[in-house]
Amino acid sequence: MTTAREIMTSGAECIGSEDSALDAARKMTRLSVGALPVCGTDNKLKGVITDRDIVVKVLGKDNDPAQIKAGELAQGEAVTIGADDSAEEILTTMINHKVRRLPVIDGHDLVGMVAQADVARALPDPKVGELLQALSTD
Repeated sequence: MTTAREIMTSGAECIGSEDSALDAARKMTRLSVGALPVCGTDNKLKGVITDRDIVVKVLGKDNDPAQIKAGELAQGEAVTIGADDSAEEILTTMINHKVRRLPVIDGHDLVGMVAQADVARALPDPKVGELLQALSTD
């Protein structure tokens, strides 16, 4: 059984919930990633912010990215996956929540991120098709 720990990108870095969307964009650029976990002042995961969030929710609405907090863009409860959960469980979670990336936690600690492409490489083609179909529809 392939686990999240085996296919994730380790060393995920958070952006603080009080940091700006501009700070998040700069961090994404520096790390060459399209999403960042958002952590509160208590170091607990608050959600995920994506490059698309910044474009659509900030720039597309003529908001100043230096004035919008990353935490404002991370909506709802964070959807996560456990480090020892299977690729099948990751697939199910992504489909059920319609997300392309998941923070990976071990206990209460953020240990990495797993993306749609990571799952696609770990599962047989028919399962990958299910994921792609689910994430491509509204």
